[in-house]
Amino acid sequence: MQTLQETHVKLLAFDFLSLTPSPSHPNTLCRKGTLLISRAETLGVVTYREHKPDRFLKFTVDDGTGCIPCVLWLNQLTSPYFSRRSPPDVRRIAEAARGFATLVQIGDSVRVRGKVGVYRGNVQLTVADVGVERDPNAEIVHWLECLRLATKCYDCV
Repeated sequence: MQTLQETHVKLLAFDFLSLTPSPSHPNTLCRKGTLLISRAETLGVVTYREHKPDRFLKFTVDDGTGCIPCVLWLNQLTSPYFSRRSPPDVRRIAEAARGFATLVQIGDSVRVRGKVGVYRGNVQLTVADVGVERDPNAEIVHWLECLRLATKCYDCV
């Protein structure tokens, strides 16, 4: 089985939403049963936004092929997961997450990277970084890159 676990794989929503949990590799998902993925990148328009201060920001990214559910955790200062890291690292991560949360607004075109996972039976992207895309050609370029990578790299096993 081919693996791209340490790479942000560029995916369109229809491809992302078809990922399935890997029975043999924890914390990874399979694309078409042959490619293991743990991280992904997408680009699209924010169509939904739910913000719970100091807890999380949930939003969806619509690229025209579907909507990818995303979650950005904002509880780094109170989470036991982050308490294992050094205090300067946790503060830096928390500040970055708060900054990302203010960037994500309904109607904006955003590029999102993060870890793929399953929550309550649905595939979602746990956000590591997000940026507003100002280039009007970025979405079509992303589409073309996703299609090229899928046919030339991801489907070659």
